[in-house]
Amino acid sequence: MTVIIREYDPSTDRLGADEVDRVCEVGPSGAMSLYTDHLGDPLARIRNSPAYHMLVAETKGPMKQIVGLVRGTVKMVTCGKKTHRGGKTSSPIYTKAGYILGLRICPSHRRMGIGLLLVQQMEDWFKEKGAEYSYMATEKDNEASVRLFTGRCGYSKFRTPSILVHPVYAHRRHTSRHMSIIQLSDSDAKALYKAHFALTEFFPHDIDKVLANPLTLGTYLAVSEKDYKWPGNEAFLKNPPESWAIVSVWDLDSVFRLELRGAPALWRGVASLSRTVDRLAPWLNVPAVPNIFRSFGAWFMYGLGGEGSKKGRMVRSLCAYVHNKARGRASVLATELAANDPVLKAVPKWKRLSCDEDLWCVKRLGEEYSDGEVGDWTKSTPGSTIFVDPREV
Repeated sequence: MTVIIREYDPSTDRLGADEVDRVCEVGPSGAMSLYTDHLGDPLARIRNSPAYHMLVAETKGPMKQIVGLVRGTVKMVTCGKKTHRGGKTSSPIYTKAGYILGLRICPSHRRMGIGLLLVQQMEDWFKEKGAEYSYMATEKDNEASVRLFTGRCGYSKFRTPSILVHPVYAHRRHTSRHMSIIQLSDSDAKALYKAHFALTEFFPHDIDKVLANPLTLGTYLAVSEKDYKWPGNEAFLKNPPESWAIVSVWDLDSVFRLELRGAPALWRGVASLSRTVDRLAPWLNVPAVPNIFRSFGAWFMYGLGGEGSKKGRMVRSLCAYVHNKARGRASVLATELAANDPVLKAVPKWKRLSCDEDLWCVKRLGEEYSDGEVGDWTKSTPGSTIFVDPREV
């Protein structure tokens, strides 16, 4: 089978690309699969990034057919830190990184080397944009993907963050009365993120663009003081409360919708029963599981973290607060945190939909690059936190 790899053309390739996405499964191996509906826009998952590119694999001949595709983005992210003289202060070290996502090959055309060709040409585009590294994420039990990237493409296993997913129930969740939750302006949110998260791996250099994007529904701050009055970012950073936490919310529902297929009949029955009981007897406050077995929307919580001895409690209240805002607007909440993030256990999750180890793999694209301050990032040890850009979910 001979194929050509070329840039995606939205005027002619949309239906073909949609079909490739439709026939490909996403998620853990097994009976259940997570399907993504890009709402008629195959570029939806990448078009909010500062630089993006999409390639398709098309068969030659009179009956041309798109049989594979891949998406990619390039941006500046934190890869390390530089400690200044005296050792009391540090500043972030940035690098350009390309991110590969949405690699899809039609089942009828797998094991023909098409995936390798798509990845190689996407890496060429990364290099043209000045990227020093390329990285991707996959399920750790997706053996074909892991084999392709680590075996044939030269990637190394790098990080294993956890994906936490929780359904949005019909009833409100409790938030503590002994704390305050404040919505921050974009400028205040930027100041807090840069002050406390700029040294975090993968923190985007253009965090202001992320916060100002219409898909960011808001940034919320929880503090361990009742009736707390926001003093402005300068005063807050100079004299912060004993404990606080922050989160921003991204509207994935406006980018794509999801559907869980192949779930056991028992799952469907229990979920349906919970909704029926809640409808007939709402005073029981039964956790009514949303119908995730047909098209549903999600919100993504990013930049989740905090400081102080009560930061876990602050994070739990923020998650409850966002949950209450999502009622009637989204079916699930999701976030992704480093495996050893100190606030990981404070985030509620539904184990069946969550992933304890999302495998991130990385590759250095050129040996001609200088080692710089951080050296070879692919060989660095993981930190306790990681920043997941919502534009790449």
